[in-house]
Amino acid sequence: MHLARAILQELDNPSLSPSERALLRCELARQQEQAGDYDAAREAMADLWQGIGARPMVEGLDDETRAQVLLRVGALTGWIGSAGQIEGSQEMAKDLISESLRMFEQLGKRNKVGEARSDLALCYWRAGAYDEARVTLQEALREFNESDVEQRAIALLRRAVVERSSTRFNEALRIYNEAAPLFDEVNDHYLAATFHVGLANVLNQLSSAEHRKDYVDLALIEYSAASFHFEQAGHTRYQACVEANLGFLFGTLRKFDDAHEHLDRAQVLMTQLKDNVHVAQFDETRARVLLAEGRTLEAERTARSAVRVLEKGDELSLLVEVLTTHGITLAKLGRAPEARTSLERAVKVAEQAGDLEKAGLAAITIIEELGRHLSAKELCEVIDHAGTLLEKTQDISTLRRLTKAAFQGLFLIQAIPAPPDWTNFVFWDAVKRYEKHLITLALKKSGGSVTRAARLLGFRHHQSLVTIINTRHRDLLKMRSAVRTRKHHLINHRNPRKSKRKVTKTSPERATSQISILHVEDNEQIAKLVNDMLASDEWRVELCADGYNALDKLTGNDHYDLLLIDSDIPALNGLELIQRARTITHRRRTPIVMLSGSDCETEAWRAGVNAFLKKPEQINELPATISRLLRVAKG
Repeated sequence: MHLARAILQELDNPSLSPSERALLRCELARQQEQAGDYDAAREAMADLWQGIGARPMVEGLDDETRAQVLLRVGALTGWIGSAGQIEGSQEMAKDLISESLRMFEQLGKRNKVGEARSDLALCYWRAGAYDEARVTLQEALREFNESDVEQRAIALLRRAVVERSSTRFNEALRIYNEAAPLFDEVNDHYLAATFHVGLANVLNQLSSAEHRKDYVDLALIEYSAASFHFEQAGHTRYQACVEANLGFLFGTLRKFDDAHEHLDRAQVLMTQLKDNVHVAQFDETRARVLLAEGRTLEAERTARSAVRVLEKGDELSLLVEVLTTHGITLAKLGRAPEARTSLERAVKVAEQAGDLEKAGLAAITIIEELGRHLSAKELCEVIDHAGTLLEKTQDISTLRRLTKAAFQGLFLIQAIPAPPDWTNFVFWDAVKRYEKHLITLALKKSGGSVTRAARLLGFRHHQSLVTIINTRHRDLLKMRSAVRTRKHHLINHRNPRKSKRKVTKTSPERATSQISILHVEDNEQIAKLVNDMLASDEWRVELCADGYNALDKLTGNDHYDLLLIDSDIPALNGLELIQRARTITHRRRTPIVMLSGSDCETEAWRAGVNAFLKKPEQINELPATISRLLRVAKG
């Protein structure tokens, strides 16, 4: 900002030629553009340009200055058009930038050609044409020399932004690492801050997507560096936003004193700028921190205040976030009708704004927070609506959350009788449709590796995903990469005499036998769900609907490799059945898993279970848990 003031002073020099004055205005506009103040940037170009749709006045300027004015006006057209959602603005920007690019090529100004290509790539990025943006940025980088450090750094930052926008976070991280040495040479605090905040955002997103807690600590360091550089550059607005990010991140780490300290700093900075919209946005962040802290009443008041502010403006995307958070606080306080009103309004406002991702997330929140207060029909409608809104999302964490909410809804519906005319919706088919979409996306992202896909989806063991694919989505088998056969070394180098191994023939009866699982569950839909998850060529699931019948089977001679028992079953409840099973001589070492919707984990361990899973949250862990227990049982 100090440079901008110096340029303004220099513009008062009456001896400047028209070309010199135009170049100074271009540089001033570029400074204001970097600061995000597009109105000031447009004002800086006012003597040469009347606004979007008008051609810049370049008569009387030399060729290089004319090209520079076209480039600056083109870049501004792209930024202003994007901020104001002006139809056709990106095409106008591309035309102006392309014209300047051709002029720079004729003049032999390679670094300016690269700068123009870099700005052109932003137009493609804003339009969602990520492949064109990547190619154009790669071409831009080829135009720069080793000495063009700042231009190369900017182009790499923009490449990283393109990858972040297309959710290729690992590729974005690679680019930031590639760009890091350049920023050791750049003396521009604004550029340094942009680098650090972009890297922090990628690390933060990867920490969630890949469960990398170490990335959270790195993100904190990068956000802190970004805040320092924005402060040095005099960009108070950006510094405040980074401080708010730090506050939220400390809140997720449950370091609440640090969280409130950074949020206080963010609000002070924004209040100085008299920016009530961003102050309200920071209130929403504080409300989420207060929720995590257990201060629900304060969270509700803070979120309500933010809603009142944002209702007066046209920042619909921010209003959706605040309405969603306010709905959550109301639900936590037991004010279900008010919570539902707030969350349904969030869905509606997001749809009006064309933000289907946020609309879908608000719909998921209705299921998570208010599922027990909805009828079966209402619950199914919300789940189907959420799935429709998020049908094209590429965010794995969002799809994972949708699938989990759908499973949660399935278990809630068990206690709600379906109406006689409920014929247009098949819940389990919908759940499987969302599940298949999520698995397909994970397999694509992992290049067909089931192990990596399972890690992306949040499974503790890849066998859980293998089982789901084999039993419910066999058409996805073609997406799996080839399974590598492990080579077993027949020679024992340490002791050659022990290298020969006796091979015993497996009996036909044993070769065709299955793992036998007794499932004790009285709810037919839950039983079907579990059967679909487990039944395969290797596992056979036998269902028993009440405790006494199960006890009769256990006292008999039928072989069971594992027992899966629900806590709430008729006649003899699950805990009593487990206690009785452990007194039967040939069942004492049989692995037992309790799958329960009630909070009885301590009692289950005392009764003698080998594993306890809470439904619906942990139902997807069932195949992996069973596989682990069977391996242990085999020794």
